[in-house]
Amino acid sequence: MNHNALISVMTISVGLAVSATTFATENGAPSTAPGIYGFSAGYMPPVTDVGAFSIRSSIYRADKNLDSKGNDKLEKFSQTVKSLSLTHIKMTEHTFQGANYGYGIVIPLLDLDIDGRVPVADIPVVGSDSGLGDIQIIPYILQWHPADNLATNTQLQIQIPTGRYDKDDTITTGLNHWTISPAFNFTYLTEGGFEVSSSFQLDINTENKDTIYTSGMEYRHEFALGQKFTDWTLGLGGFVYKQLTDDKAPTSSNIVNGNRSSVMAIGPELSFFRPGLPFISFHAYKEFKAKNRTQGYTAALLVSQSF
Repeated sequence: MNHNALISVMTISVGLAVSATTFATENGAPSTAPGIYGFSAGYMPPVTDVGAFSIRSSIYRADKNLDSKGNDKLEKFSQTVKSLSLTHIKMTEHTFQGANYGYGIVIPLLDLDIDGRVPVADIPVVGSDSGLGDIQIIPYILQWHPADNLATNTQLQIQIPTGRYDKDDTITTGLNHWTISPAFNFTYLTEGGFEVSSSFQLDINTENKDTIYTSGMEYRHEFALGQKFTDWTLGLGGFVYKQLTDDKAPTSSNIVNGNRSSVMAIGPELSFFRPGLPFISFHAYKEFKAKNRTQGYTAALLVSQSF
């Protein structure tokens, strides 16, 4: 097994259903979670009989909820998102346009908490929820190897509203709408072992039928830069997230400037791979320059193995 056998992390969903007058997008968070694709983003698992399984554990903590100018919206704010997701990816020997075809599924379990107060009015914003999140299916993955040191793949992810949702609750594990996400990923390795990986993704959201609210189209660029040291790769990773189009809702929702959100994040990233052993990766990111959304820290640990 060579470097092509590294397991790429798949996206998990995080539903944070909070009033659209308080948060950007209806949910106060991206429709699909950022900070997923780091080292080896361009590589999918090898073709095997069973496929590859991965377990990913992550935690996100925020102490700020910011408006379009970067000012606090809520006082004494705190939000915690804990997730555990199981991913299965099956690459096949079938080919299309020179690429191997594959497919996959992501099943997330979430534990959510939020606490804060609306300034002046002193209205509490408190809630918690846990359970199954919105499942993602990946009906196609196409993997190319244009050169020995370059790997690329494209895929389509469809997020299904399987998580619990109630429009009257402050926070829920489900978003109550579908999200379609085309993505392109690549990894380039120099002869000296320096790695450049990137992922580019769009999130296209359908309407939440319970609230007649449609979150705008979202764009995410994730990246990782690092140096290989035998079995280890060490460097920096992060992401740039930006909402490209306005949210749409009934006039009574009082959307300000399209309710568009944006944020950036960066931090250390580490991965380990030795033939015959699981692929392991870890990162810790700090968010900054957030607008119309929360700002905090995130850390994630991934373990993957092909069978």
